[in-house]
Amino acid sequence: QVQLVESGGGLVQAGGSLRLSCAASGRTVSTSDMGWFRQAPGKEREFVASITWSAGITTYADSVKGRFAISRDNAKNTVSLQMNSLKPEDTAVYYCAAAVLTRKYNYWGRGTQVTVST
Repeated sequence: QVQLVESGGGLVQAGGSLRLSCAASGRTVSTSDMGWFRQAPGKEREFVASITWSAGITTYADSVKGRFAISRDNAKNTVSLQMNSLKPEDTAVYYCAAAVLTRKYNYWGRGTQVTVST
């Protein structure tokens, strides 16, 4: 069984920073691609960033490029999302996801709220 638990969300002023973490359990997580998604009120869930398990190749949504950075520690089974220069439009629930034994994200955390005030 794979479990993903996010932490690090909170309230921050525009221009500030937050670091989200995702603690993953399950023997296959360290060999799975990992990603972060977010869902704002009244909107569909959207992709934020991802990182492959082997080469650590990262991909970002255009809206966060240059501001967010995803990283992983396979030894500790953690994935982090460093978020800088936050904007009010970054306000959302952020979810950690894992693609275990598949190309699609099939395991999700419960999410952590990020609120950016003006």
